Amino acid sequence: MLQAPQTAALLLIGDEILSGKVEEANLVVLARTLRALGIALRRVVTIGDDVDVIAREVAELSRTHDHLITSGGVGPTHDDVTVPGVAQAFGVPVELDPGLIAMLRDHYKERCTEGHLLMARVPAGATLETTESVRWPTIRFGNTWLFPGIPEVFRLKLPVLAARLAGGRPWVSHAVYTQMDEGDLKPLLDPIVAQHPEVSVGSYPKWSDPSYRTKLTFDGRDPEAVSAAVAAFVALLPTGEPQRTEP
Repeated sequence: MLQAPQTAALLLIGDEILSGKVEEANLVVLARTLRALGIALRRVVTIGDDVDVIAREVAELSRTHDHLITSGGVGPTHDDVTVPGVAQAFGVPVELDPGLIAMLRDHYKERCTEGHLLMARVPAGATLETTESVRWPTIRFGNTWLFPGIPEVFRLKLPVLAARLAGGRPWVSHAVYTQMDEGDLKPLLDPIVAQHPEVSVGSYPKWSDPSYRTKLTFDGRDPEAVSAAVAAFVALLPTGEPQRTEP
């Protein structure tokens, strides 16, 4: 029997997300990264740039999940309030980290301003995580990781998270493509779902692709269990189905 996976939550922070000014792009890449690490992303919350709200959500999500990743609000402008929010959640002050100050001064040289140095703010007692390939630190306080919201930088820093959280058993996924409608598939899927509780089964109709009508996915951390569920489902399909399968 497989041990239950570790869990994670994602806290998306930014008025620009809630207003639609910016299209959120970090959820999907984080979800894929966590699945490869064997960590289950259980909850995603989106909030605005409000210190009290950030503090409340961080306190709750960090308590109820093994890992919490925040996205956004770590820059130098007035609306970048994630660090104060996280500090408030854990009851610690905000301080300027000397190592980050040195890195910022070295990066910006004579252009470095007091505004730039605000990016050296951390919750007191935080750890600065790096790897050999990702030298610019990611702030971590306990089980809470503070990631930038800019998608390019978010992706750049994901290897740091992966390096620290590696070791879990990753999910495997198998897809079956059919020309059948979901309504016709339901009586075939129901017994598979009941007989293979350790496998997560998904059904996704497609209206604009002539190659298939419905894609079925079978996900789990036990490859043999996933293969057994797929085989049992395919055996129930009528002649001519499935159109194709993919591991």
